[in-house]
Parts: sequence; structure tokens; C-alpha cells
Amino acid sequence: MNKKIKVFIAVGGTGGHVFPGYNLATHLIETNYDVELISDMRGRKYLKKINSFKISIMPASRLMTRNMLTKIISLIMIFFSVLRSIIFLIFNRPKIIFGMGGYASFPICIAASILRIKLIIYENNLIVGKANKFLLPFCNKIFVSKRELEGIPEKYKNKIIEVGSIIKKEIIEFSKRNIETNQVDKMKILVLGGSQAAKIFAKTLPSIFKRCSILGIPFQIYQHCLPDQNKDLKLFYENNKIEYETFNFSNNLAQYFSKVNFAITRAGSSVLAELSNSKIPFVSVPLPSSADNHQLKNAVYYQKKNFAFLIEEKDLNDKLLYLIREIYEDNSKLKKIKQNLSKYSDESVYKNIDRELKKIIDEKN
Repeated sequence: MNKKIKVFIAVGGTGGHVFPGYNLATHLIETNYDVELISDMRGRKYLKKINSFKISIMPASRLMTRNMLTKIISLIMIFFSVLRSIIFLIFNRPKIIFGMGGYASFPICIAASILRIKLIIYENNLIVGKANKFLLPFCNKIFVSKRELEGIPEKYKNKIIEVGSIIKKEIIEFSKRNIETNQVDKMKILVLGGSQAAKIFAKTLPSIFKRCSILGIPFQIYQHCLPDQNKDLKLFYENNKIEYETFNFSNNLAQYFSKVNFAITRAGSSVLAELSNSKIPFVSVPLPSSADNHQLKNAVYYQKKNFAFLIEEKDLNDKLLYLIREIYEDNSKLKKIKQNLSKYSDESVYKNIDRELKKIIDEKN
């Protein structure tokens, strides 16, 4: 590729949308595309330390439906966001726009459709998100992480292309090395989650770990938490003589994947894909308030594949202790899951994207 093709990647304001967009941007830059990431201020907080490519901040608003007044105000805000996006694209016209989901990606994607710029949307959950669902008539293609995606009307299914989960290349490389199924003499547990999960897990899990310790189960905790939770967790674990390491936000989870043999996590699609590719058995605890209950659908998918366990948040206190004890007493449970995970891989995701992107670019319309 001699002349760099300009690609914009529009991401929503949550990590589940930002990180696949960041991973895709990193790959496309490596393959000589001219890439710019588009997000709102919520998404910007995940990208503060990024200086390897351009990032533009565009205001966005979700559709508020509490009453007629808020609905009208939010519609006006969305209209002006689309108008601003149209002006932005006229002056910075890219060849392709990727919409990674989330309401912050919506204005730039609608503007792309109006200006007849090729639009690809990406859905990494098992049920199509609201923003992506609205964009189905306007996009050229729908890249999906898994063919089992729900919520796509039949008339748009011809647009679907299964590419895989857009995870970090470091995870793919790590997955090739982490295939041993050793005896579990000590549970080394990684606790993961976004800001909401970190808050809830820091409140509910320590007491469960204390009960594990009383039962004589040897284990060590690596726990993601919020900065203001560091002190309380430190005091609790030290007072109860529990081996631990806490950390705040990390964009390099592979360093922790190499230390553990089990994980407790929310059921966001990106983190489940990263754990699965890394051959780390896990229990997913879906966020009860996730839109369209998509985290539960993600968790059920991995459970049915026998890649993971599933415990709903309301059952954590009753079921997690017994699961940890069962795993420790019967190593075959983890061994079986790890064997199943050895057959799972998103290793070809970037090759798939490169192939399909070339086809779309070469199309005349």
C-alpha cells in the first residue's frame, strides 16, 4: 500500500467499546493506514496516555426518554452532534469509518452514511447494541466477534462477517504459550472488572476469601480495585493473613494473566475473550444492569461452551466459596475447562479484518 488510506474509528464511551477500537487502530497503523480515533469525553479517559495516533473528541448524547422534555432536548443535542460530525467529515474525509458501538459512535456513523462514506460497524457482544442496531440499514458491513450474535433482522444478515474478537496482539501471543494444564496446588485468583465491578467486588469478595482461608484453601489474590479502595483492601487482607496484590487500572493485563490460574470477572465481551484466548478458566459475574442484559448473554455463551463458570451477582455469597473449594479439591474441573479453551482462539482476527477491509476498499460503491 503506497498511499495511506484514511480510516476513522468511532468508539463509545466505555472500555468495552474503546479497547477494541484502540486495538484495531494499533493494527491498522502497523499496516500503513492513516488512523484517527473518534470518541467523547467519557472515552477519552481511557486514552489519556495514547500518543501513537490522532484522537478527536466529539460531543455526544444518549437518547433520554424519561419525559417528553428530556427526549426533545436529547434529540436536539443528537441532531447538532450529527451536524458537527458532517462538517468534521467534510474537512477530514476518510475512506472508511468503523463504528465500534455505543452512543458516542452514533453521530459520526450517521454523518458517514449521509456523506456516502463506507461504514463498517463492529459488534463484540452476543446481542447487538442499541446504537449498532439503529445503524444496520446504513452500514456496508457488520463485523461480529461471533456468528451467534442475536438481534440482527433477517434482511441485514447478508452484511454479517464473522472476524473474531478484536483483542490485543500481546494476548494472542501470550495464548500460544499458556497451554499447560498443571496441578492446582494453590489457587491464584485474578479479580477483574470495570469501575462498577471493582467497587462491588471490593465489598463482597474479601469476606468470601476470608471464609476460604478459614477452610484452609491455599490461595493468592490479584485484585483490580479503585484507588480509594487500596487502603481498605490492604488492611483487610493483611489482618486476615491473605496473600494479595492490588492494582488499579491496567491496560496490560497479560502481566497478571501469567501469574494466575483462575479469574473472577464481569462478563464484558472483551475481557471474556482475553481470558479465553489466554486459556485462563474463569467465573463470570454479569453486571445486572447491563443494556439488554448483554453481559448475561455473553456469560451464558461461554458457560455453554464449557469455557467458564457462571454465577449471578445475587448468588455470589452462596455459590462462590463452594465453587472455589470444588475447584481446589477436584483439579479435573479446571483441567477440563483449560482443555476446552485450548481449542478457542481469535488468532486470525486481524487477518480476517485485513482481507475483508481490502474487499470493501476495492468496491467501487
